[in-house]
Amino acid sequence: MKKWLLILASALALTGCGYNDFQRLDEQTKSAWSEVLNQYQRRADLVPNIVATVKGEANFEQETLTKVVEARARATSVQVTPETLNNPEAFQKFQQAQGELSSALSRLLVVSERYPDLKANQGFRDLRVQLEGTENRITVARNRYIQAVQEYNVLARSFPTNLTAMVFSYPVKPTFTVQNEAQISAPPKVDFGSPPAVAPAPAASR
Repeated sequence: MKKWLLILASALALTGCGYNDFQRLDEQTKSAWSEVLNQYQRRADLVPNIVATVKGEANFEQETLTKVVEARARATSVQVTPETLNNPEAFQKFQQAQGELSSALSRLLVVSERYPDLKANQGFRDLRVQLEGTENRITVARNRYIQAVQEYNVLARSFPTNLTAMVFSYPVKPTFTVQNEAQISAPPKVDFGSPPAVAPAPAASR
């Protein structure tokens, strides 16, 4: 009987100190992070098709295309492990690489507006729609992750649950920074510009 009472008391103590909440929120952040990774991978998978389509456009700006290819290579080369969620340096490296790819793709879409044949290419138009939709999904997934981490971090920093965090090694998790959010939260914008003004026809001479 004493043994069972001790087990019950231990269970109640763990519940009161937030242990179960740490389990729940830790799993919640992992799930949200997995969705972020899924959407970033979806975008990375689109890039080769976009690059191949743009290459078919005569005289397209090679520098812009090269930057997209290089940015994708850097983004996909970053090693992402479960420890990344608890390693601020690794997390920063990951989000910086993804931000660079976002910027490169945004630049490519802006430049593409200068090429009427490319704009009229149905394949490119479909890919652009898919890319913009993916960027929106990335924003949603990332915001959900930020919310999950915020809830977890409040628990990890609050008393007395911060003692539980120290005992069971639940460190504060890094999240997307404000500076990075400004860089990568918005989907690529396409500047359609305004059509050039048409000069009025000269009046017929009499």
